Amino acid sequence: MKFTKMHGCGNDYIYVDCIHEQLEDPNGFARTYSDRHKGIGSDGLITINPSQVADFRMRMFNADGSEGSMCGNGIRCVGKFVYDKGLTDKTSISVETLGGIKYLDLTVEEGKVTRVRVDMGHPITRAELIPVSGLGPEVIDQSIHVAGRDWRMTCVSVGNPHAVVWTEDVMALDLKEIGPQFEHHPVFPDRVNTEFAQILDRQNIKMRVWERGSDETMACGSGSTATTYAAWRCGLTDKKVTVHLLGGELEIEYDEERDLMFMTGPAVTVFEGEV
Repeated sequence: MKFTKMHGCGNDYIYVDCIHEQLEDPNGFARTYSDRHKGIGSDGLITINPSQVADFRMRMFNADGSEGSMCGNGIRCVGKFVYDKGLTDKTSISVETLGGIKYLDLTVEEGKVTRVRVDMGHPITRAELIPVSGLGPEVIDQSIHVAGRDWRMTCVSVGNPHAVVWTEDVMALDLKEIGPQFEHHPVFPDRVNTEFAQILDRQNIKMRVWERGSDETMACGSGSTATTYAAWRCGLTDKKVTVHLLGGELEIEYDEERDLMFMTGPAVTVFEGEV
C-alpha cells in the first residue's frame, strides 16, 4: 500500500489514493498506522476516491478509526495531492465530503501547490443540525458548566460539529483534562470538536483545539472557520481574521452577503512510503 504523509499547519494525515489502490478496512488502517510510536504517526487517514458529483471524493478517518465528516486542513492537502500527482490539471476543483461538496482554488508555484483557498460553505447554527441537544434552537454565547467551571460557548457546524469557547489564556489550559469532558458531554450526541479561543484583537485569534477521536491537534481548519464565525456573531472580531494555531496560521473570512466562509492556508507533503 503506497501512502503520502501530508500536513496543513501541523494537522497531519496519511493519504491514500483509492482511485488506484484498494483499501478494504480504512477504519482499522487509521487505528494501526496513526499510532505515533508503532505506526506512521498522524491525526488520522484521508482517502481520495472517485466521485459521481464532484471532481474527487474525500473520506476522513480519525486516529481512533471513527469516520469524520470534514477536515479543513485535510482537504487543502487533498487539493495539493491530486494536482501534484497529476490526477488533475485544474487549479479550481470540487471535492465531495460527508459535510457536502467543497470548492478549492489552488495556488501553484513551480509546478507544485503551495496554498489552497477553500469555500467552506454556509455556517450552520441550528442546534438540531450540529447537533446539540437541550440548549435551545441555537447556542450563541451560552453558558455551560464543564470541568468544574462555567464557559461561554457558541456552537457551529461547517460540515462537522464545533463548540467554540472563550478563554483569556489559551496556553494555560490543560486540554487533556478539559477536552474529553467537552467531547463526551451529553449535550453533544455525536461528540464534538472543541475550540479554545483567545481574542487578541479584532483581526487575530489564538486557538487550541481538541478534536473528537484525535485528542489535541496542531491545527484545525474547520475549527478555525467555526471560531471566526462564532467570534463575529458574538461581536468580538471583524469578518476577516488570522487564526494563530500551534502549527501555523490560517486566514479565515466570512462573506456576509453570500453567507459563506473561506479558509486559506498552506499544504505540505512530508514524505511518501509503502506499508
